[in-house]
Amino acid sequence: MRPVIPYVTAALLFGLGVYGVLRRRNAVLVLMAVELMLNAVNLVLVTADTTVKAVLPHSGQVFALFVIVLAAAEIGVGLAIVLQLYRLRAGVTVDDVPLAEPAPAVTPVERPDAEGAVR
Repeated sequence: MRPVIPYVTAALLFGLGVYGVLRRRNAVLVLMAVELMLNAVNLVLVTADTTVKAVLPHSGQVFALFVIVLAAAEIGVGLAIVLQLYRLRAGVTVDDVPLAEPAPAVTPVERPDAEGAVR
């Protein structure tokens, strides 16, 4: 087997995932694009494990299993956040999510000038 084909496929999958993360506005589609990138990394790990004779046998496959576990946890937390966002905002567009709390309205402080008049 030529290892170039899986590496190119993984690079294409990763590029497609990056494009999906940067261009999508729907939070569910962003999560799907992140999963696509994680699957591309899994493909690289398994291909490297089968083509490169490492000191530790099957280490790439073990790392791929860890990535799968992390992806499952990420989807669980991500979908919980998306569902809560949908309950609060009735939509899951990423552009409408406030990243910080709004600043409280600041009232100007009245300071007396040299003659004692308040400005």
